[in-house]
Amino acid sequence: MKKILFFWNELTASFWFIPVLLIMVSIPTAIGFVYMDGRIELSEEGLQRFFFVSSADSARSILSTISGAMIGVAGTVFSVTLVALTLASSQFGPRLIKNFMYVTLNQVVLGSYVSTYLYCLIVLNSIRDTDGFTFVPSISILFAIVIAVVNIILLIVFIHQIAMSIQANKVISDINRFISTQVKTLFPVELVDENNVENSLLADKLKSQYETVISIKSKKSGYLQYIDSDSLLAMMASEESLLELAVKPGDYIVEHSDIGKIYHNRKADKNRLEKIRNNFIIGKNRTSQQDFEFSIHQMVEIAGRALSSGVNDPFTAIACIDNLTPTLSYLANLKFPSKYRFDKEKKMRVIVVPLSFEGILNAAFNQIRQFSVGTPAVIIRLMEALITISQFTDSASNKKAVIRHAKMVLNVGKESIKEENDLEDLLERSNTLLVA
Repeated sequence: MKKILFFWNELTASFWFIPVLLIMVSIPTAIGFVYMDGRIELSEEGLQRFFFVSSADSARSILSTISGAMIGVAGTVFSVTLVALTLASSQFGPRLIKNFMYVTLNQVVLGSYVSTYLYCLIVLNSIRDTDGFTFVPSISILFAIVIAVVNIILLIVFIHQIAMSIQANKVISDINRFISTQVKTLFPVELVDENNVENSLLADKLKSQYETVISIKSKKSGYLQYIDSDSLLAMMASEESLLELAVKPGDYIVEHSDIGKIYHNRKADKNRLEKIRNNFIIGKNRTSQQDFEFSIHQMVEIAGRALSSGVNDPFTAIACIDNLTPTLSYLANLKFPSKYRFDKEKKMRVIVVPLSFEGILNAAFNQIRQFSVGTPAVIIRLMEALITISQFTDSASNKKAVIRHAKMVLNVGKESIKEENDLEDLLERSNTLLVA
């Protein structure tokens, strides 16, 4: 089920899915309204004569105007979208293009115009005025006019959305909101457990009890996008085996390299190995569904481009640091899930490569610190962020990781900050953390 959900999320992130879906809906909708027009007779009295078209020439004129306008605006929408994606790629990085494609409104707007165009063509084809027989789908035409009005409103909303979406603060805020949602999904408090020495000793003992060890080889090269851990756990439990993984989502895997080992008491079975390999999805690009560090790297990429010599925008880099701080503060006070997975009978079945607070902290601040050389404002804000994170850190290992980063930030400041007052500000803040 989770594997299907992964493919569904990837499908909805594509730019073509919703437009194609709307186009497919427009065809039966047009046929349905034309059929309704054929079954209902409308009088030409009262308000009906003002809202319903009775002339075949007028009907053709209205539908031709709407369809021509819709396909023209659809081309404009497509062009504006490409311009926005180009600007986003050059300003924020190519890995953020998919974030813009996730925006449902962009997909709906494009699909709405194209589907309205197709709807008008189908209805237009149904108009008859020959040999004394006249058929004008008045209800269908009225519906086309209503959809045209809705599309005009959509165009205004779309232009506003595009103008907002390429602003740095909006992009950073959207990524931060996604990270905040993702961190509570991947690290729910009720599922956490400490990695302990007892489990490590138990794992070593179990490995020695199995007769056979088989390496699982990757079928192709690429980024590991998804691991169906529930399916693997069920397979290992049913076969009384132990699986030790050597990779985690986000890692780049070379074809025929080891992705894990199976410890069991059976002979090697190619079919079983193939079933196990099918629980790993490897693709050309990294995705954020299970790869938490990928979302962090998106924010880091924005900060890195902002600190480049060609852009020199420390305010955007500071905004990235500010938005990363709440997430890291939340993780600093969290006990990460154990790398040991047990079945319903409390028997160890899977050993994974876990995420750690230090690893996420490295992913968030290492490159920003390296890019911040010669930018006192960013260096000082990094130190302030580490001070804030340390206030939420109770674990000795996490506290050690924060202090390690604080020392590295201080060293960068001492080497690159020339102004004594700026350096004094940095030293004053560092003493709050390092001296304590």
